[in-house]
Amino acid sequence: MLTEPMAVAGFLAALVGGIFWVSGQERFSGLFRVTPPVIYAYFLPMLATTAGIIPPVSTVYDWFSRYLLPFALLLLMISVDLKAIARLGGKALFMVVAGTVGIVIGGPIAYLIFRGVLPPDAWQGMAALSGSWIGGTANMVAIAESVGTPDSAMGPIIVVDTVVGYGWMGILILFSTWQARFDAWSGADQGAIEETNRHLAELDSTRVPIDTGIAAVLIGLGFSGAVLSVAAGDVLPELGDPKIISHTTWAVLIVVTGGLLLSLTRVRRLESAGASSLGYAALYLLLAGIGAQADLKAVLDSPEYFLAGMVWIAIHASILYLAARLIRAPMFFIATGSMANIGGAASAPVVAGVYHPAMAPVGLLMAVAGYILGIYAALGCAWMLGFLAG
Repeated sequence: MLTEPMAVAGFLAALVGGIFWVSGQERFSGLFRVTPPVIYAYFLPMLATTAGIIPPVSTVYDWFSRYLLPFALLLLMISVDLKAIARLGGKALFMVVAGTVGIVIGGPIAYLIFRGVLPPDAWQGMAALSGSWIGGTANMVAIAESVGTPDSAMGPIIVVDTVVGYGWMGILILFSTWQARFDAWSGADQGAIEETNRHLAELDSTRVPIDTGIAAVLIGLGFSGAVLSVAAGDVLPELGDPKIISHTTWAVLIVVTGGLLLSLTRVRRLESAGASSLGYAALYLLLAGIGAQADLKAVLDSPEYFLAGMVWIAIHASILYLAARLIRAPMFFIATGSMANIGGAASAPVVAGVYHPAMAPVGLLMAVAGYILGIYAALGCAWMLGFLAG
């Protein structure tokens, strides 16, 4: 077993690097279109822990959660193009919000249904899952740290997040073959897609190769922002009974809000040199550390989590459907609005591209919109779950 902290960190970094190297090989392109790299970033470290290669507890994992999370969040937030998101149009943004509402409401309802068979700490695990299902995995980590989700609850949640979440993605892709009939039956307004496409034509998609100077700026900005936000969070009071707003929550709120404010300045130009790419790289390393803390053998003993997750998704889908009927949104916006929440930036463009190949950028922007909502809305969901558990 590897136990020395740098050996564990090196193993996880090599594992994540290997995943992305393999995903870039043409022969495996079909596999990674169906199963995104995020799945392997979770599960391969979990298998390594189960096999005894790395330990389930290490100071490396604590450091990853404490500093890599705000580092990744800051670089992702400064890259947000709020003007481009605003140009998506009312229907697209309405469906993202409807998907978020479905998750916020669905979690507490599913918890109430299955509370009798779930373990006492299940509410903390479901709170973490609400973070993942409103914008992405970075939010999951933030909420898990906020409410103090124990490893015993985190393991099953990782599996539910992956199996149920990506299972739902497969269903949405299957539904794409029926979108014309659904839109005709519901009288959907196809002009909304054309309007959104016109807005997207204005987007700036320029990229420049990253150089040493820019890389140093990004690393310096990311880590200084992470350290400052953690230090500020440590002096602010923890709130809630059970605890919902922890020192880590304050750090995350500070770094997310600060990053969004910076995105309105010239700092956002760092995105053209790869700010979000570096942020995602840190995020995947963080996810590997989370997966390493879960034991697959313990996870498989928790089928009740899967049932709760499926009910949760069903409520989310029902609210999206009702919202679409209300504003006559086409099925494209149902599917993309759902994945903007459930799958985040890794999956929403894939689903959008299946429905309309030229509209993959819409999925990405809708996912970013969901990601911004995520940290704030998931805290509300966590509060409701904690209230019900208390």
